Amino acid sequence: MSNEDIHLERRDKVAILTLDRPERQNAFNDRMFEAMERVTRELKKHLPRAIVITGSGDKAFCAGFDIQPNNPLVAGLIDAAEKKHLEPARKLIQYIREIVDAFVALPVPIIAAMNGLAYGGGAELSVRCDLRVMDPNAVICFSEVRLGLMPDWGGGAALVHLVGASRAADMMLTARKISAGEAINFGLVNRICRSICLEEAMDLATMIAANSPRAVSSTLALIRQSRNLTFTQTLDMEMEKAVSLIGSGEYFYGVSAFLEKRKPEFSDFDPGMAEE
Repeated sequence: MSNEDIHLERRDKVAILTLDRPERQNAFNDRMFEAMERVTRELKKHLPRAIVITGSGDKAFCAGFDIQPNNPLVAGLIDAAEKKHLEPARKLIQYIREIVDAFVALPVPIIAAMNGLAYGGGAELSVRCDLRVMDPNAVICFSEVRLGLMPDWGGGAALVHLVGASRAADMMLTARKISAGEAINFGLVNRICRSICLEEAMDLATMIAANSPRAVSSTLALIRQSRNLTFTQTLDMEMEKAVSLIGSGEYFYGVSAFLEKRKPEFSDFDPGMAEE
């Protein structure tokens, strides 16, 4: 399935999204945001068990927001900046946030396969995913302050939660390039690829997809929602989700397979329906 500059492929129980504007380092213009919105709706209708998002080519994961004047989303901002009008900027950021928020809120694990540079909004998109796999030659750069901007895809807040305020300050205030080695030492990425980045991300997604979808969904909800909860609230939530999971009877599949020394076969489950 193709949505212009974003391609959606399904491999068994895993969905792969490829950002495909290699001539612009997979930067987002108006068509890319529209395509992301459509792809998210399609994924929500038919949820996979895991999602991998990557960039086309071998140079860039995503260079963020396309700031070239031929991007229709830029034209209005230039005029607004000259007149010091805030509303156009507010509307644009709200528009971007709604699209990115909807994508990363899909109730399945999302893995960023960072096959090349991730700048600005591309770095933000990566840290808003649940997991990150990074090519050893790739770099991450929260480059916004160089342009007189700041993170506005939700990545600034996500980065602080991910690596802590001090390391986030180091990355965002300097706008320096972060290598794969430094990124893994900071806890910014989960794995550095030893071969093809997409295939290693797919290996990770396949491992997740083989597990109980109900158990993965409950655990993922705990991980994501704990960002906004106290430790005590998180403990309470963990208990309630664990009780609910046991009550679903899902463990029968896993325990019986364990006792019979075979791989478990879990039935499909739509966590989106469960949330409703």
